[in-house]
Amino acid sequence: MKIKSSILISAIVFSSLCMPALAQQDQAVPPLVKQLNNGNWLPQKEAEDLRDELYYQRAVHAYMTMLPALNTIGMKDGSEATFGKGYNVLPIWKDRMDARTWVPTPNADVIYSMSYLDLKETGPLVVAAPANVIGMFTDFFQRTITDVGLIGPDRARGGLYLLLPPDYSGEIPQGYFAFKSQTYNVLLFFRTVMKKGENAPDPKEAVAAAEQTRVYPLWTPEKDVKPMQFPNASGKRVNMMYPVDNAFWTKLKAFIDYEPASAIDPELRGVLASIGMVKGQAFNPDQKQQALLQKAVETAPRMILAMRQLGRPDQRDRYYKDRQYLNTWASGTAEWLQDGYLDVNQRASYFQIAFSTASAMVMRTIGAGSKYPFTLKDANGDFLTGSNTYKLHLPPNPPAALFWAVTAYNITDGTMVEAPQLLPSINSLGKVATNGDGSIDIWFGPAKPADAPATNYIQTVSGRNFLAAVRLYGTGVEFFDQSWKPDDVVKVK
Repeated sequence: MKIKSSILISAIVFSSLCMPALAQQDQAVPPLVKQLNNGNWLPQKEAEDLRDELYYQRAVHAYMTMLPALNTIGMKDGSEATFGKGYNVLPIWKDRMDARTWVPTPNADVIYSMSYLDLKETGPLVVAAPANVIGMFTDFFQRTITDVGLIGPDRARGGLYLLLPPDYSGEIPQGYFAFKSQTYNVLLFFRTVMKKGENAPDPKEAVAAAEQTRVYPLWTPEKDVKPMQFPNASGKRVNMMYPVDNAFWTKLKAFIDYEPASAIDPELRGVLASIGMVKGQAFNPDQKQQALLQKAVETAPRMILAMRQLGRPDQRDRYYKDRQYLNTWASGTAEWLQDGYLDVNQRASYFQIAFSTASAMVMRTIGAGSKYPFTLKDANGDFLTGSNTYKLHLPPNPPAALFWAVTAYNITDGTMVEAPQLLPSINSLGKVATNGDGSIDIWFGPAKPADAPATNYIQTVSGRNFLAAVRLYGTGVEFFDQSWKPDDVVKVK
């Protein structure tokens, strides 16, 4: 018994002496060794699945960050396929734009002029902008090059704008408002305001003003400049939307190859490289990668839609504490900057349903800029749907020196709601019925309510959600101090 007890005691003593060493050895294993398969390579199938998942996630990220460019490319492709291309071709919606033009949240209440300039092909271009234009030039990532008009350097007097390619290093002649673009491709986007008519806005003078626009290469003699063409874009079925299939990626790759590398920042170029898109190199995704790219182009827009549906947790995009109206820039800048960060989610949300962003649309400029409060919901917090009938009450004297307007749009892409009415917008430039106190009631619904004036009715599509946007051009101080606010949309039935 004594021998057995001695052995047992020795074992206990040996064990107690060894335990600290074993515990110390266990603690010496780095945490990532523990986490990653106990320091061993992953099983082959798991490694391949994770690589594919990363490819897919990078493709989703690329979609969301490249959407501003594809948004513009879709507009360019649709326009040029219908109206032709060239620096001298400026389509003008001379009879206003209606739902047959598929473009994100267009303004049917001004005369649109839009064209697409290629500075790589032409070199520096001069644009003679007419007086009183409300417009801008943006590069193809829709980064504003400059506002044009009252907020721009011409201060609504008109002037000569000189657009320089990103790699231009020559002399810049005097007498121009000169700006260098970060991309060779440039969007020219002008709006001219119609006169008030007896029953509807009168576009004649606004069209005539737009047709004063002249575009020509800086170094081309007058005799060789192509004469301007102003095709009437109104009344035509034009698809100017970005692709919804794998054409998204092929068009993106062509754009990357055409533009200078500096147009995209190095980190984002790295994201694109990780899915096989490198400037000047072949883009040949294998069958599995093609399927992942297709999945990304189908899922990414649903993710953006989900963000818009669920709303911002910080509620920075709420215009009012007691209303449903939203600010599409979420109180940031035209460049999507918040205090300390670039608001990538808000930028993606914007370009899913809209195009063009400029300082004049965001700055709180009294009597000169424009504001766009919009709502997805009625006064009860329920999403607007075309199957219901609603009423929107605008208090007297909307603070809009130029005009106000109310428009209905599809929630998914910002195209105008297309019903038999075709023009889902009402503005102060035409005949609008007013109440005794000067306030205005606007009606929405699949059929006109019996007590709604035809001039104040916007037709919707049953079974489809929509959003309602209020536009205020020449925004007054009453909007900024919130002494004037649009009422919430109220469900009638």
